[in-house]
Amino acid sequence: MIPAVVYAIPAFVLLVVVEALSYRFLPDDDERGYELRDTVTSMSMGAGSQVVGLPWKAVTVVLYAALFTVAPWHLSPASGWTWLLLFFADDLAYYVFHRAHHRVRVLWASHVVHHSSVRYNLSTALRQSWTPMTTLPFWLPLALLGVPPWMILLEQSVSLVYQFFLHTERVDKLWRPVEWVFNTPSHHRVHHGSNNVYLDRNYGGILIVWDRLFGTFEPEGERVVYGLTKNIDSFNPLRVAFHEYAAAWRDVRAARRWRDRAGYVFGPPGWSPRTEG
Repeated sequence: MIPAVVYAIPAFVLLVVVEALSYRFLPDDDERGYELRDTVTSMSMGAGSQVVGLPWKAVTVVLYAALFTVAPWHLSPASGWTWLLLFFADDLAYYVFHRAHHRVRVLWASHVVHHSSVRYNLSTALRQSWTPMTTLPFWLPLALLGVPPWMILLEQSVSLVYQFFLHTERVDKLWRPVEWVFNTPSHHRVHHGSNNVYLDRNYGGILIVWDRLFGTFEPEGERVVYGLTKNIDSFNPLRVAFHEYAAAWRDVRAARRWRDRAGYVFGPPGWSPRTEG
């Protein structure tokens, strides 16, 4: 099964070109726009993620199908209530997945790829991980709820397509009721900020209500500084893809106690024995 998001890739590339041209002919001193090497790196990461993701998707389908088979009931795709349940369940699963991938270093090592650019534009949305295996556990409960696997995959694609359009500085804040309920470019700019006030905020996918409910919401205020707290200063796709795994491995090898080794793997990014507790 080919993920639906694959069919959107030509449109993604076209919109990246359109946005880049908009900066060329309508520059804005307050927006960083595009830089060729950065964009090529983002595109390379996106292409690599698709190469890895297609065979992995087959594994995912098999596991979803196995759990769906043993689910105590099967929800009907002909029912609008099933789709409504799936929408909220998928978005909540995304919130939990996203928050975990910011707070557990071994998961952050995969997700950090998406935050590694110091620019913020539509090409940044394509800067995706080459290790999608860490996402699997967060959506397995949906199959156990009796949601058909194809519906889960389709809703995931809908969410990813929606989130593509969040990665832009060209859209200011939207109508207040929209900003209150939905994830918007403004909210997601905060999420990509390395400013202290913006760290680990706004994890939502389509909705921002989970962040409001669970205390992780932060509105856009001071100018966002994009990238990591310690940027890697590299356009090498292999380094972008695996640098945090290498850093974690170095920390684990240097640690003398097993509890410290566990902390470097399962603690939050930046954890060290000196800051424990």
